[in-house]
Amino acid sequence: MTGGVLFAGILMLCQGVVAALEGIAALADGDVYGDVYGDVGGYLYRISLTGWGWIHLVLGVCVAVTGAALLKGAGWARVTGIVFASLNLFAHFLFLPYAPLWSVIVIGLDIFVIWALAAYRDPGRAPGDALRRP
Repeated sequence: MTGGVLFAGILMLCQGVVAALEGIAALADGDVYGDVYGDVGGYLYRISLTGWGWIHLVLGVCVAVTGAALLKGAGWARVTGIVFASLNLFAHFLFLPYAPLWSVIVIGLDIFVIWALAAYRDPGRAPGDALRRP
């Protein structure tokens, strides 16, 4: 595992835990987020606070589990990590009006995670190994 993939795994684990806590806070007490996020006007992709809570909770758990699997060296975790980082990026793009600074930070971190996982090449394998029969 290279440094980029290791860092991507740590970022995914941390981001997932924070997103899950964010979701739990939204589900537990809507008044807290109501004061923070306020009214976003006629936002086209308006989702209720409960909806955002479930989105962040489920996505956060999936991202954290995938990040932990990356740190353990699971082969399936690279592709799954790219998928969940992409979904997390998309969710935070839609969440921009509610928490602009936090969403931009998460989007930037997700772009790094996607790049690190997509650019990784296993040093023990030649580029055409996947096409050769055993």
